[in-house]
Amino acid sequence: MKSALVLLASTAIAHAHFTLQYIWVNGADQGHNTALRIPPTNNPVTSVTSADVACNVNGQSGASVSTVSIPAGANITLEWHQHDQRTGEDAISGGHKGPAQVYIAKAPSTAASFNGQGTVWTKIYSSGLLNPSSQQWATDVINSNGGKHSLTIPASLPAGEYLLRGEIIALHVAQSSGGAQFYIGCAQVKITGGGSANPPKVALPGAYKATDPGILVNIYNNLQSYTAPGGAVWSG
Repeated sequence: MKSALVLLASTAIAHAHFTLQYIWVNGADQGHNTALRIPPTNNPVTSVTSADVACNVNGQSGASVSTVSIPAGANITLEWHQHDQRTGEDAISGGHKGPAQVYIAKAPSTAASFNGQGTVWTKIYSSGLLNPSSQQWATDVINSNGGKHSLTIPASLPAGEYLLRGEIIALHVAQSSGGAQFYIGCAQVKITGGGSANPPKVALPGAYKATDPGILVNIYNNLQSYTAPGGAVWSG
């Protein structure tokens, strides 16, 4: 029965993909696709060893992308959608259960010229399995909130230009190796103010393994706890 449910779920939502489309700064919508490196399709990345796991397909350059200014300590909202529309459909398919995470990486010079490669990423947000009894995931909350989830930029981050990386991992077919779907969007931001923190960093690719328990997992097997890949959140 469980295998039948998995097959039914994966078949029904096979094409319900989505992308990061908006960034909000202290409640102000910056506009559709503003400051975002837009992938060519809404398909997920599935290989954790691919360079695409940093900023999605064609995401290693942002030469034609604007950079938005963000004060350190600001409230940031990321907004995801299946297509270029905010209404008329679920923001993300209800069957795409999984965690949402956000990383940030300081550019050596400009965000537009930064490829996001190397041990440069700091995790600043992670939300996963919220209620084991009801099997409520971060994605359920995002979907009910019109595709949005919010976080605070640590106030101690040094001023400068950064890549801000949003990630939703859909786990509906993650019981098989390579089945986890990584939906990734990178925004180019310039942090003003800030402090002098030197936060812990990981590499993407590098921090994730295909066999991590947060990546290779059967979410239909009465899952009671979940550990997201990439280590702990740094709060500043």
